[in-house]
Amino acid sequence: MAKLTDENTVSASLGSYNYHQLTGDFNKKLGDTTAIRVNVMDRAEENYRKNPTNGDRPRLDRQGIALSFGTGIGTDNEFFLNHVTTKTDDDPDFGISFFNKRPVNVNSTGGKIDDSVYYGGSKNFDSSNTSITTAIFTHKFNEDTQLRTQLRDADYERAYWAQKPSASALPTADFSSTGAVTRKMHYQTQTLQSDFSTKFELAGLKHQFLTGVEYLKEKNYRNSLIDLASGSAKFYESGVETTANPVKFDADNYAVYFQDTVTIAPKWDVLFGMRRDELRADYSSATSPKLSYGENSYRTALSYHHTPDAHYYVSYSDSFSPTADLYQLTVKPQPAERSKTVELGTKWLFLDGDLAFRTALYSTEKDWERNTDLESTAAILTKKRRTNGLEFELAGRITENWEVFSGLAFMDAEILEVAENVNATTGAITSAYSGYEGKRPRNTPSATFNIWSTYKFAEKWKFGMGLEAKGERLGYNPSGGAGSNFTDGKFDPNTLPGYARVDAMLSYEEKKWAVKLNVKNVLDKTYYDAIYDNGSFSVPGNSRTAILTTELKF
Repeated sequence: MAKLTDENTVSASLGSYNYHQLTGDFNKKLGDTTAIRVNVMDRAEENYRKNPTNGDRPRLDRQGIALSFGTGIGTDNEFFLNHVTTKTDDDPDFGISFFNKRPVNVNSTGGKIDDSVYYGGSKNFDSSNTSITTAIFTHKFNEDTQLRTQLRDADYERAYWAQKPSASALPTADFSSTGAVTRKMHYQTQTLQSDFSTKFELAGLKHQFLTGVEYLKEKNYRNSLIDLASGSAKFYESGVETTANPVKFDADNYAVYFQDTVTIAPKWDVLFGMRRDELRADYSSATSPKLSYGENSYRTALSYHHTPDAHYYVSYSDSFSPTADLYQLTVKPQPAERSKTVELGTKWLFLDGDLAFRTALYSTEKDWERNTDLESTAAILTKKRRTNGLEFELAGRITENWEVFSGLAFMDAEILEVAENVNATTGAITSAYSGYEGKRPRNTPSATFNIWSTYKFAEKWKFGMGLEAKGERLGYNPSGGAGSNFTDGKFDPNTLPGYARVDAMLSYEEKKWAVKLNVKNVLDKTYYDAIYDNGSFSVPGNSRTAILTTELKF
């Protein structure tokens, strides 16, 4: 956002595997209440993995520009006009096959398939253009009352051709050894949201009141690309689509909401909020429905401020997912996806407020969990699932020179009811394998931990080190049959191992310039962040990577 100051920052980075990044942040005050800000970015990188047949590596190539013009800043009538455009041109990476709880395999000729093997190449592509324009007007009636209205137009275009990894065959130069995944998509939205907030007293009670309206228009188009090569080779171009009918949808979403926070006694607050959503969506497929949802969502909380440094609360929320994009795999109307969360938490401030500690105990249930994977045929993943969790978070300054941020989360997740899907041809209801009830859902670790800490020394030097850890994750499709996930009746699905990754940083900072060295994955650990269960493959994380950045302020 533009701000009332003259301030400019540019940075340049170089790193391992052809990493480079250039950024610029330029803010100019044009008048007493008017300013403009421009951000630009150009970034490219590869990684250690390589296709043995052609030497190509996965590649990211991104550019972006963000503009912000503001007038009336700091007055009773503020107006901002913002625009963001980003472009990507990547060589996509779907990782390697991950079967039988291990990421390596040997093909029929004895060749080794491990984490270093990349199945794509420079002819593959993942190209996208994103354009988002936002206008924001805020009118302040007085210190406690304001009306904020936001209008946004967003346009997302993407086309890609990626190679799926194989469990038994090495990559080939003509991409004939593995399956191709192609897509062309165009998603457009227009959003109008207006919030009115105020503070007042009624019947001797203090109120903080918020109410608003929202409208979301969605239009979507997607299709596959056609193979332009002959024989077993594969070749696709982003502009050449198949002759099949594309999948389209057009949707309107309307909402009205309010929330009131009432001080019922010294140190005690009660919150209550309600939102009404109306969703109307038309889908082009003959088997897809005309969806019509009308749903209420609620939230409430009780808060106790024991002291300025100690806060306790209990809250409940019941929410509905209102975007038509979530429901595009549904072939006949089924209940909407909803989530319910109960949370008990507290936050303490220490060291005169410099260090904050937060903890929360929660339970979340999701009904009619939707599948967002467009390669899948099942709309519903589970009919009901629950996650009980405990979180701890520490953030702030321990001493004048020592800062820390850390989080620890425990999650006990369980499928309570298996999926019920509608057969697109017969209309029959098909239930998933009942043995999935009581099992941990896919890609949900039982524990995660992260810590990042920096220490300033010799006035201008700073050293930082951090650890990211994640428990093992299961990979299976809970909406289908037992498949290979049960051995002699025992649940034994494909599993990604847990991992811990160490990062480090060293910087030197003057008032007008700085130099920083980041080293990611210091111990060069081979790790896998998530598993794609429909294809049984996973993308390995980066190997040890060093990035040197210089920054100039003027």
